[in-house]
Amino acid sequence: MATTAAPYGLRPINRIDGMPYAGATSQFLIDPAGEGTNLFYGQVVIIGADGYIALSTATGADVTTNNLGGNGVGAIGVFVGASYINAQGQQIYGQYYPSGTTGVVTAYVITDPFVTFQAQLDGSAAQSALGSNTFFAAVQSTSTGSTQTGNSTSALESTVVQTAAAFRIVGFASTPGDAYTDVLVKFNPSAHSYLNNVGL
Repeated sequence: MATTAAPYGLRPINRIDGMPYAGATSQFLIDPAGEGTNLFYGQVVIIGADGYIALSTATGADVTTNNLGGNGVGAIGVFVGASYINAQGQQIYGQYYPSGTTGVVTAYVITDPFVTFQAQLDGSAAQSALGSNTFFAAVQSTSTGSTQTGNSTSALESTVVQTAAAFRIVGFASTPGDAYTDVLVKFNPSAHSYLNNVGL
């Protein structure tokens, strides 16, 4: 039972067609001058206007002005780690990207729009939430994650909607009605950059 609020962002589980998620990621660059926010495992990221990976700073409460990518662009996927060379000249492979890290920094992102993710809601949801839409309960930021574990601490909104929003609830990972229900979600088409026709 999910009785404790312990959100963890988005964790890949499988594909929406039931096939296993095999761990595939795409590689993108983070601004070599340094990105201004931490990026944590399980956070949704975008391709910025400069062509570099950046944190989505929208909740995804709609798919127009509050789209995860902003103005209907959509997100590129979910951040799951980075590699870079630290100040000691060591190659680091980490769960998260520390804000301000400069140089050649590679971000690893789950870009497959058909991956199903597990996430925790910020409250309870009943069985009737299946098939409804949800979005981030609060904006992701440099502090919505743990620098100890490298994981996101973002939750999804438990007050589900039938209007267009970032994620569709496609299943449950804990018992419906739990105090902080764990659900399975996928990106809705307009919320993912690969499934809409709006360019940067």
